[in-house]
Amino acid sequence: MIRTASREAHTSVGSSSFMSDLLGGRLGVSAYRRYSEQLWFVYRALEAPADALAKDPVAGPFIRPELARLAELERDLAHLGGPDWRTGLTALPATAAYAARVAECARDWPAGYVAHHYTRYLGDLSGGQIVRDTAEKTWGFSRKGDGVRFYVFDSIGNPAAFKREYRTLLDALPVDDLEKQRVVEECKRAYALNAAVFADLAEELRLSA
Repeated sequence: MIRTASREAHTSVGSSSFMSDLLGGRLGVSAYRRYSEQLWFVYRALEAPADALAKDPVAGPFIRPELARLAELERDLAHLGGPDWRTGLTALPATAAYAARVAECARDWPAGYVAHHYTRYLGDLSGGQIVRDTAEKTWGFSRKGDGVRFYVFDSIGNPAAFKREYRTLLDALPVDDLEKQRVVEECKRAYALNAAVFADLAEELRLSA
C-alpha cells in the first residue's frame, strides 16, 4: 500500500533540482555539508524518543539500534565543519517543520512515527547508498569513512534481508485498516516534508550564488 501510494512522491523527491544537482556532481562540498546539517535536525527528532518508544506495542519493534544514525552523522559533521560544527547551526524553515512533525508523531501517534521511521531508514539503506557513492567520488571522502559514515550500516550484514524483515514487521503493524490508511498518508506526508527541505536548500543556494 505504501509503495503504491508513495510512488509518485518518491520519484518527485529523487528528481528534485537540489538532489539532481547533488548526485550529478554539480554542487560543492558546502552544499553537501548543508544538507547533512538539515538531516541532523530530522534524525535528532527521530532518535531522541527511541528509548521511550522501545516498549510501545506499535513503534517498539522498529526501534533497532543498528539503524541509529545520529552519532555517525555528528562524526561526519565534525569532519565537514570541524569541532565547532554546532556553532551557528540553523534549521531551514522546511527542516524545522519536518522535525516538528516527527517529534509530534513520536509523542502522540506511534503509528505515525513508524511512517517517518520507514521513509527515512529504508531510504538510507537504499537510495542513501547512491548519495554515499557520489560523495566519495565527487569530494574525495574515504570509502565508507568520515564524511559519509551516516550512510554506512556496519551492524547490518545483509541490507536486503534486513529490509525484507522490516517490511514484514510493517505488514504486521497491529492497527486496523483505517489506521493503516492513515499511516500510508503519513508516509506521503513524510515525502512531501522531505521535498520541502530540498526546495529550501535549492533556494538558499540560489540566493547565495
